[in-house]
Amino acid sequence: MQDRVDMGLRRFGRINWLGLYTLAMREIMRFLSVWTQTLMAPLVTAGLFLVIFTIAIGARRGDVMGVDFTTFIAPGILMMTVIQNAFANTSSSVVISKVQGNIVDTLMPPLSGLELVLGYLAGALARGVMVAVAIAIGLALTLGLVPEHPLIWLGFVMLGAVFLGALGLVAGIYANKFDQMAAITNFIVTPLAFLSGTFYSVQDLPPLLSSITHVNPVFYLIDGGRYGMIGVSDSSPALGFAVLGLSTALVAGLAWWMFHKGHRLKP
Repeated sequence: MQDRVDMGLRRFGRINWLGLYTLAMREIMRFLSVWTQTLMAPLVTAGLFLVIFTIAIGARRGDVMGVDFTTFIAPGILMMTVIQNAFANTSSSVVISKVQGNIVDTLMPPLSGLELVLGYLAGALARGVMVAVAIAIGLALTLGLVPEHPLIWLGFVMLGAVFLGALGLVAGIYANKFDQMAAITNFIVTPLAFLSGTFYSVQDLPPLLSSITHVNPVFYLIDGGRYGMIGVSDSSPALGFAVLGLSTALVAGLAWWMFHKGHRLKP
């Protein structure tokens, strides 16, 4: 009886640090075990985006907000790659476990909803930061770009990884099949990333589209990362931190509620 009481306190009261650490390390080791797919592939993809857009548009586009086109899009491509990988890390982990039927191995240990969310987000954060650092090193070596405001840049990278990691948790819990997960990625996450000023300044958009873009939290993520890297942006970095902080709290709170209630997780 005493063991049951202690287990209950450990699950719903004090933080289960050992369980949280174990889950976080599982998520980190999961993507490190296939590093060519999770770390090397994003670096190659980002490089291809940069080369293709520079060749196809760069010479004719001219300067954007006072910097050349390649320099302008490089931070956007970096941030886009970070958020896509953070989303993929949590969403794939959850949906694969659900499809394979071993999600119970994660839900049965004495981990609260908060601990589950933090453990999964630790993996998304680690992957996002590693991808960002790898691409940043590539940009420094090829274009000579180094972050003008490194702390702000790192802050947006980390906040973006956590935000999309939390969104990936919500999507992974909601989806019961791989095609549902693919639909969420293709019709929600990818458009949010591509239509958030990654390859253009929102100053070039018509007023209606510009207003719509400013409602998109991912826009502030891309824009803030660009400010941290090259010192130019379409909006205030402080506003970006505020919008992203609120958005992250709301989405992470939804993920916590879904874990806490077992929403779409119980058979």
